[in-house]
Parts: sequence; structure tokens; C-alpha cells
Amino acid sequence: MRLSRSKAVLRAQVIKSLAHPSRIQMVAALESGEMCVCELAEVVGADMSTVSKHLALLKAAGLVSVEKRGLNQYYRLKCPCLAGFFDCVDGINESQSKMMRAACAR
Repeated sequence: MRLSRSKAVLRAQVIKSLAHPSRIQMVAALESGEMCVCELAEVVGADMSTVSKHLALLKAAGLVSVEKRGLNQYYRLKCPCLAGFFDCVDGINESQSKMMRAACAR
């Protein structure tokens, strides 16, 4: 299958939006349901301002949606397929780790 340049660029933008450990932690936390910024700040151990900036990137990429209720903003994951993507990534990491252990054991 050939992939157009424009589609490749769009895919890269989504992947870049995930390219930070805090954003990956937030996505994982949102897999269990919606959360407010204050809860996500606890998850990643960062202040709410920093978390809000990360969430803005995820929202711009179309990965999360937000609903304002009173003074709080609640985020939810729009792409439940991300869990499968990260399962795949974890499999790659486990495979690489096994190869490294085997190489070191020689």
C-alpha cells in the first residue's frame, strides 16, 4: 500500500502529540473514563497549568475531547484504539528487552 505524503504528515502530527511521557500517562488514565485537569495533574505529578498545556496538544490532535462543568474541565479519550496501539508498543519493548538480556548473558 502506498501512502500519500499528506496522510503521512497527518499521522506524524498525531504521533508527535503523544511523544511525551506525561501525555502518554494521561491517555492511559483516560482509558478508564473521563477525568478533570486536577485529577490528571495528580496522575502525572505536574501542576495544572502544565497539564492543561499537554491536554491542549492532545485535543488539537483530536485524541481527547473536553466538557466544561462549572469551574472544572473534564477530558475524555476520543480514540479508544490507542490502548491497542500501546499494547503493540509494549510488545515491541518487551521483545527488545528480551533480546538485550540474551545478548548480555553471553
